[in-house]
Amino acid sequence: MKLAIESQGSGEPIVLIHGLGSAATAWKPLTKLLIENFQVLSIDLPGHGNSPFSPDQPMDPISLAKLVIKNIEDLGIERFSLIGNSLGGWISLEMAAIQPDKIKGIIALAPAGLWLTPFTSRYPGEVALRVIAEGANKVAPSILNYSWAKKIGFETVSPRWRELDYEICLDATNAMAKSHGYFPAWDALLGKRFDKKIDKSIPVTIVFGDTDHTLPEKTCQERSLAPEHAKWVILPETGHAPMWDSTELVYAEVLNTVRSIV
Repeated sequence: MKLAIESQGSGEPIVLIHGLGSAATAWKPLTKLLIENFQVLSIDLPGHGNSPFSPDQPMDPISLAKLVIKNIEDLGIERFSLIGNSLGGWISLEMAAIQPDKIKGIIALAPAGLWLTPFTSRYPGEVALRVIAEGANKVAPSILNYSWAKKIGFETVSPRWRELDYEICLDATNAMAKSHGYFPAWDALLGKRFDKKIDKSIPVTIVFGDTDHTLPEKTCQERSLAPEHAKWVILPETGHAPMWDSTELVYAEVLNTVRSIV
């Protein structure tokens, strides 16, 4: 499958992989900083953003990791760094385990898959969010001007929901509403977790917010499953999308990780 990939900026290539029910548009705040130093490649996963969905495409994290690698290879890019959020963070870790020679470094923002007990059914709150977004999609441009609407849509995602830019909220609502790959990806991760080794030559930084209600610390941030050499960062007043809540701090971690590449 050919994925939608947007390229911006120039320099060392860095690939951005969004989370479940999201799209490449989620990276806009961080991309504005990244393009000063990198060629930024923002990917839409199957059935998300501008990438098509096919029932023939496996949607589990390993299959998606292989698909992203193939699409980046097709662009003639041999080695690159990765930034992934949520499901995208899990996919990034799988990519490094599958083909370590391709990956220079990883910044995983609130990565999924770091749980001792895998999910056995769809997460109720996420299912509700998808249904609400689909129903509110047509009126979102108007109602997102109101604080009560932003609160309903983003209070559980970000402790700074009041400060979130209108464009971020509208993009996220549209992405969730149009994510035909949402439930197939959810079902494909059931019963699974990330449990592989990553070569120590690949720097890994894992970033979680201190207010992540989607993947809470007690159940979904198991450090024993992360690479032994990974740097683990907790950002204050930050939720499940650190690139929104703490853009500058995330950018600093990206630079630190990339600069540590031998």
